[in-house]
Amino acid sequence: MTEFFDMPSDLQNSYLGLVGLHLREALLPVLAGLLVALPVAQLCVRLRWLYPPVLWVTTVLYAIPSLAFFVVLIDYTGMSEITVMIPLAVYSLVVFVPAIVDGVRSVPRETLDAATAMGFGPVRRYVLVQLPIAAPAIFAGLRVASVSSISLVSVGMLIGNQGALGNLLNSGMIYNQPRLVWLSVVGTAVLAVLVDAVLIGLRVLLTPWMPRGTGKTGRARTGADARPGPAALALKDAAR
Repeated sequence: MTEFFDMPSDLQNSYLGLVGLHLREALLPVLAGLLVALPVAQLCVRLRWLYPPVLWVTTVLYAIPSLAFFVVLIDYTGMSEITVMIPLAVYSLVVFVPAIVDGVRSVPRETLDAATAMGFGPVRRYVLVQLPIAAPAIFAGLRVASVSSISLVSVGMLIGNQGALGNLLNSGMIYNQPRLVWLSVVGTAVLAVLVDAVLIGLRVLLTPWMPRGTGKTGRARTGADARPGPAALALKDAAR
């Protein structure tokens, strides 16, 4: 069984090593994209006229093929992981910016007024009140961006074996070994499913006010059993 996971020597990595490399090349750009999108989305919320041009720019950047991105970046970053990561971070913006803007805009006006009355400034209100309430929308964008990034990493095999599990596709064709192709395809799909499942678990853990089911178990609770809404929880936590 272990022979099934034997890697060609030119890859200079074990299968688990390629899995770890794939996760690193896929998730670090998503994290970078999220960190960039948070302040950009806040600007779009505060300056409504800025949102359409920002959305247009992110959409145009997303439409640029990854190979074209690689050709431009190779002169500056070489055939390295960075060359693969930069386009993935840019692509994630087209998911994160709308998700965060929509989530933040969904915060009730009464909640913002209450936070302001408690002495919260714009930054503190954004971080401690608006973002927690917008967490479900942000996690939805995070799931889409992460799965998309995991699938796109494989394109990096075209620039000096920087595609992690995608490198197995090239090796499988060169050495005529279908098992390498299967290891690449199935491994990438399993990684995407596992990462998505982890993000769902985090969303459930961090958003206890979200419904957990439907029918009898999912009916709204009343009286002493009722859960406080996201706005109340955010204000309560922020006031501590």
